[in-house]
Amino acid sequence: MGSGALEVADILRAHGPAWRLAQRSHLSLGQLKVMSAIEQCRTAALGGHVLRCPDCQHDQVSYNSCRNRHCPKCQSIAAKRWLQARQADLLPVDYYHVVFTLPAPISDIAYYNKAVVYGLLFEIAAGTLTTIAADPRHLGAEIGLTLVLHTWGSALTHHPHVHGIVPGGGLSPDGQRWVSCKPGFFLSVRVLSRLFRRRFLEALEEAHRAGKLQFFGDSAGLADPKAFAKWLAPQRTCEWVVYAKRPFAGPEAVLAYLSRYTHRVAIANSRLVVLDERGVTFRWKDYRDKGKTRHKTMTLSADEFMRRFLLHVLPGGFHRIRHFGLLANANRREGLQKARELLGVPVSVVDAASQGEEEIDSLKSTFVCRHCGAAMLIIETLLRDQSIRGPP
Repeated sequence: MGSGALEVADILRAHGPAWRLAQRSHLSLGQLKVMSAIEQCRTAALGGHVLRCPDCQHDQVSYNSCRNRHCPKCQSIAAKRWLQARQADLLPVDYYHVVFTLPAPISDIAYYNKAVVYGLLFEIAAGTLTTIAADPRHLGAEIGLTLVLHTWGSALTHHPHVHGIVPGGGLSPDGQRWVSCKPGFFLSVRVLSRLFRRRFLEALEEAHRAGKLQFFGDSAGLADPKAFAKWLAPQRTCEWVVYAKRPFAGPEAVLAYLSRYTHRVAIANSRLVVLDERGVTFRWKDYRDKGKTRHKTMTLSADEFMRRFLLHVLPGGFHRIRHFGLLANANRREGLQKARELLGVPVSVVDAASQGEEEIDSLKSTFVCRHCGAAMLIIETLLRDQSIRGPP
């Protein structure tokens, strides 16, 4: 297959059946469902519609999407709808990008304990930011933040980390002032890293004592409390990567960034180059290469590519985008309204939210004729193939 035409679905359809058979005792039900969903996405198996253009009388068949959150083809509309809803949350302040990363040994046990470790990653990262921000020695304010979980590196390796988008300031303890951070500086990365490391290791120890962690293969011995404590000791002294980037250039830049990150999957179809007898070749970025050759290509066997892709299937019902503090779902409306009042923003939260809802409605599926651009009409509905089990 030539460049530009290759999709993850093509790789799964070509090599998935044999690989599923060979790995049947090692694949989870969730991974099998993801494979099935992507393979059937926008094919006759899921049904669809026959469309007709009222202007040029052109007919077209449009098959249904699988809507699986791991599918590279199904995230663009979901991302647009989510972004439109988030426009109502933006404040006229600088926004900062903070990243919390787990060290490699923790990442290794996270793969077999995704719900527990990923949940702790969210909880501890959010708690670290809100605690340091509330400290009068740093900011002395209640902040709001959005965290997005990514579990992959550019080469599809297992690399769990969360990206945080944080307004540069927050409400004073009495709720009567907006406290802004220093221009170009949010919070001390060193302080964040130390507190994040200490709290995460304490929470991980508690999870181990409560029997919430599982260990397999070479890590099976860590089920013993003494062995686990000995294994955990070096993690208390190594550096945990937490970094903050310079503030975004305005609210538009925040939304542009979010559009690239919130609904991203492990690899986009646009990064795939070719599928041939050697395997799958794709583009990746080598962040350790500080020269001009950071953008490279890598070739993996089809089996290894599928293995790496499925490393990043999340547990069922696990939320990979979460809001905390002023942006928490329980008090977002009240928190943002108070922040806008203190910042002197004339548009009310109600008006902004209603505007966002109107924009979301405008994103509802409309089929457009590829020949003349007119809105197409559905003249027939195609039922899904009942012989093939649909995705969840």
